[in-house]
Amino acid sequence: MMALAERKVKELFARADIKINGTRPWDIQVHNPALYSRVLAASSLGLGEAYMDGWWDCKALDQFFFHITRVNLGAHVTPSVKLALEVLKAKVLNLQSKSRAFIVGEKHYDIGNDLYAAMLDKRLTYTCGYWKNAKTLDAAQEAKLDLVCRKLRLKPGQRVLDIGCGWGSFAKYAAEKYKVHVTGITISKEQMKLARKLCVGLPVDIILQDYRDVQGEFDHIVSLGMFEHVGPKNYRTYMEVAHRCLKDDGLFLLHTIGSSTPAPKSEPWMDKYIFPGGVLPSPGEISRAVEWLFTIEDWHNFGAYYDKTLLAWFSNFNKHWPELKKNYDERFYRMWKYYLLSCAGGFRSRYNQLWQIVLSKNGVVGGYQSVR
Repeated sequence: MMALAERKVKELFARADIKINGTRPWDIQVHNPALYSRVLAASSLGLGEAYMDGWWDCKALDQFFFHITRVNLGAHVTPSVKLALEVLKAKVLNLQSKSRAFIVGEKHYDIGNDLYAAMLDKRLTYTCGYWKNAKTLDAAQEAKLDLVCRKLRLKPGQRVLDIGCGWGSFAKYAAEKYKVHVTGITISKEQMKLARKLCVGLPVDIILQDYRDVQGEFDHIVSLGMFEHVGPKNYRTYMEVAHRCLKDDGLFLLHTIGSSTPAPKSEPWMDKYIFPGGVLPSPGEISRAVEWLFTIEDWHNFGAYYDKTLLAWFSNFNKHWPELKKNYDERFYRMWKYYLLSCAGGFRSRYNQLWQIVLSKNGVVGGYQSVR
């Protein structure tokens, strides 16, 4: 039975030009032969958990996942009964309901500000950097924040809603550089506390709140890396909230990771260990959600830059691990490494995308001039 499982997994990996115990950086080294049956039984979840348990290693995980996602290897794996039931549950139930909205905050964003301070840029920006003319992570994140401000055409005194404000990097930047008032909402208690501290003295309000509870009217709305937590059953509700809160002549910039094809739920390992309830939207899902509400003025894809961003985050995380490991164990290190480098490979292969979409309620008179 073990030999059959090994043969099947070897044949599967061969589709992606990956060899078991090979010598190339993207080949994997197997330490526990039970890996093969575990992968066949639990697919990507089994593969990720086996890595966390030390059952296999790879010199370059990002290259390994580049090869896997470039050929969409997951499409060649027959899902288990358990996985099929999970997908069915996601199609029937609203796994991102209001009652579940704060779970990802507790499970991911609240795990430790020390971790994120060590990993991210100096402004604590947990979204893709804009590397067009940047050489460093700090410069790439500054460029991204300024790009957003220019796309929104911010003017002094305007009121901006930031849905999913994180640690307040955009709010602080926009308030300092463009003299606007920003109301940021987050579902993370730790983000809220630190964001308030970082934005002291600025016209910035940070609120612990689900997007469905937002009230008020704003000149512009921005959402950087939050839409991935909304879920397909709530896309229309999300857009209706944004439409209600945006002034008639305002702009709404949606910055989100996306996928070329729709999926009812996240990849199982990522859903269990990193972003519970996270789902990547497809272009069609976004387009349908904005119908009769918004005009799509601009759609900018710079997903290839997320590869560089994730590699920079991993470099920082790895460099600071000697200090971080007093609060996190070795299994966490392997989990976090797997998360960052698997995502880097996915963006490098263009399996995953990063979009900035500019929306208006009534269409910009004369047309919207794209900013790059």
